[in-house]
Amino acid sequence: MYAIVEIAGQQFKVEKGRYVYTHRLEGDTDAALVFDKVLLVDNGGSVSVGAPTVAGAQVSGKILEHLKGEKVLVFKKKRRKGYRKKNGHRQYLTKVLIEDITV
Repeated sequence: MYAIVEIAGQQFKVEKGRYVYTHRLEGDTDAALVFDKVLLVDNGGSVSVGAPTVAGAQVSGKILEHLKGEKVLVFKKKRRKGYRKKNGHRQYLTKVLIEDITV
């Protein structure tokens, strides 16, 4: 059984017992979360597609930790001008454990 759910403006395919890395969410470690913007649910071959969401479907999860993602390097250069800029960025993430999908 899996579902497609919208979390923090992004869509994720989630299954029970899997981890999802999302943009930083409000809440402490071990806090319970409920996502109600479920766009699609597949329950053993029977697919329910929402318009725009599936009525009564929820995905519950738990915040495991807050962390930072891998460093992304941004390098800008203009040839023959001696212009070089190097910048880095690390995104703040939240690791969420999907505990249950209810239809």
